[in-house]
Amino acid sequence: MLTEKLLLHVLMVLAPVLGYGFFFEKKHFFSSPYLWGVLQSICAAFCMIFAHEEGGLYWDLRYVALILAFLYGGKVSGGMVLATILVCRTALGGEALLFALAGIVLAALTPFLLSSTFRNYHPYKRVKIAMLVGVWPTVVQIFILLSYTAYSGEINSTLVDSVYRVLPFGIIGVLGVGTAARLNELIIERTLMKQEIEKAEKLNTMGELAASIAHEVRNPLTVVKGFLQLMQKDDKDHHFSYIPLVLSELGRAEVIINDYLNFAKPEFKKLEHFSLSQILSEVCMLLNALAVKQGVELKWGGTEEAFLFTDRNQLKQALVNVIKNAIEATPGGGTVTVALSLSGDRAVVSITDTGNGMTPEQLSRIGTLFYTTKEKGTGLGTTVSVKIIESMQGKISFKSETGKGTEVTLRLPLHNKVNINY
Repeated sequence: MLTEKLLLHVLMVLAPVLGYGFFFEKKHFFSSPYLWGVLQSICAAFCMIFAHEEGGLYWDLRYVALILAFLYGGKVSGGMVLATILVCRTALGGEALLFALAGIVLAALTPFLLSSTFRNYHPYKRVKIAMLVGVWPTVVQIFILLSYTAYSGEINSTLVDSVYRVLPFGIIGVLGVGTAARLNELIIERTLMKQEIEKAEKLNTMGELAASIAHEVRNPLTVVKGFLQLMQKDDKDHHFSYIPLVLSELGRAEVIINDYLNFAKPEFKKLEHFSLSQILSEVCMLLNALAVKQGVELKWGGTEEAFLFTDRNQLKQALVNVIKNAIEATPGGGTVTVALSLSGDRAVVSITDTGNGMTPEQLSRIGTLFYTTKEKGTGLGTTVSVKIIESMQGKISFKSETGKGTEVTLRLPLHNKVNINY
């Protein structure tokens, strides 16, 4: 019976640590004292509910939860667990209640004093300190047992037997504190490692972004510089012939910069109510010349009427990017089909091409920064489109099969004009 209770208590003291690490891995023990305190309070309460009663005193692993709460959660967490233990022990009652309450307060003294400086130690040293602190409640329990026995005047063989029963809980308690502390340190180490990896990835992305901006903007600026040098050397009669080319390259640089700004944060300057089918017609008409040049047939078969309330120009840019990519991915003689349908409170736009399609690996990377299947480009157009659609509370999905083509589906929230407050 005693062995079963010991194993049950070990499971109960490890459960909060494992549960915290699994369900709240983004939270740090030291930064979320209330949550940690609640979990350890529940653990302490269950330990006391299933406590082993001997000679009017209750033996369990409640102090493991108390120590972990103070050391890893601070005074707030420890105070919550201490209050829980005092309330539960008072509810249990018994002849030795006052001695038990005094023992609880004494057992909390050492972890309380160490709670402020504990986090400053090395992780391996923290585990050792936690195990040493775990010895203190056993010492206190034996002291309280001796005090109570002396007070009651019943010093006999039962006292020795009670001490022997305290020791297994004390030993298991120390091992439980050490195991739980080691698990805590592993979880903290894993969390810090993930944060470092995320930080490194962000810095790497920023570096790639800066390099990409420099590369993309440098190209048109180099062209402009070349024309200005020619204007400096050539006759003035030829200067006017260079101006349109210079303006064109400056315009391209401006478009690139705007794309990067849209990627960072799409800006909806003008929200208005408009027909989605009308926008699709305009985009298809705009890109028809590109389709003819590529030898691709661009089909637009919208029969549904759908109204949206968002930034017309931003949506237009996203549609242009997606349909343009479909045209460029389709070989001569192929077809790109744009269709509009309704599904509940969503307008569904599908862009289907008969190109070469993509492999599952390529498909999984579509929409990520700097990835493109084209020989030229940065892949930013698709990334910007995804960002714009998501900012409109919409969804964009890609489905592709090698040798058959790709289908891009945009789901956008419909809007009823009568709901607009002018």
